[in-house]
Amino acid sequence: MASARTFSRLDHQIDRKDLSRLTRAFVAHCIASSAEPPAALVLDIDHADDPTYGQQEFAFYTHHSQNHCSLPLFIFEGTSHALVTAYLRPGVRPPGAENAMIFVRLLSYLRHHWPHTHLLVRGASHLATPEVIDVIPSYRWTDCVCGLGGNAVLLRQALPTIEAGRHLPQQRVALARAHGQAPPARSRLSDEFSSAAGSGAQAWRVVRKAEVLSAGDNPRLVVTSLDAPPPALLYEDLSCARGNCANAIKAVTIDLRSERTSATTFLAHALRVLLACAADVLHQALRTSPLQQTALAQAQPSTIILTLCKIAAQVKQYKERILLH
Repeated sequence: MASARTFSRLDHQIDRKDLSRLTRAFVAHCIASSAEPPAALVLDIDHADDPTYGQQEFAFYTHHSQNHCSLPLFIFEGTSHALVTAYLRPGVRPPGAENAMIFVRLLSYLRHHWPHTHLLVRGASHLATPEVIDVIPSYRWTDCVCGLGGNAVLLRQALPTIEAGRHLPQQRVALARAHGQAPPARSRLSDEFSSAAGSGAQAWRVVRKAEVLSAGDNPRLVVTSLDAPPPALLYEDLSCARGNCANAIKAVTIDLRSERTSATTFLAHALRVLLACAADVLHQALRTSPLQQTALAQAQPSTIILTLCKIAAQVKQYKERILLH
């Protein structure tokens, strides 16, 4: 029930220690929400563009989003899409050392409470740095599945699979026409090889996907510490499932307005992001408990807000128009 002025004063009274405690409180809530330690836990990690307005602290131009922004980090549980934690960071590409530091703190905290839970970390290609890849397997029962940006060496190693994938559509189209069926829209092959970042570095398993569409080739690379899943299963069921993290981020940034960071200080912005994350935790609690057997069990925050919350408006009637405030 607080007013905007009250929240504004709160924004400017926060310090770094308060933000650190709030960030840790989200992880503690995630742990407390489980009655027993889970057998496995999937952590989906990704950054989001948070556009800034004016000359705000730690706002930098990002070529990917084509504007000045911050890059908050969000971590969700991969199966339930519940928020684990988040924090606001400057609008520059995160270096490998920073990501490794985050993983060390998060995995150490989770391991302290769930020592026997198998943890699987999934992330985009900017997380597949040597620092991160070396940190994650150092924890017991912890693995990673991350996208991998292609370079000349990796693409050269994947070239045989890509060439085989280019010939596959011709065979499938001919077979479909022979049986009077519609030609396939795409063809996909999966393979794997080992790759190391340097001469003395540990070799990692890299899964390559050679997909041929009507518009051209669409190769993808995934690096992982898992040995058991075959390449096709690992890419389609484990790596592609990480796309749901983007939907969870949209729910926080758009529906719950975490990107309304128009304050003058970076710490005030960080608090506003965490307040939006707290609203997402409340949204998850509503869906899993009181709304579980209703039509809103899988609803997005915007749908629940429009359905359960009343929106007041002030109507002003003029001679030629009507305004709603």
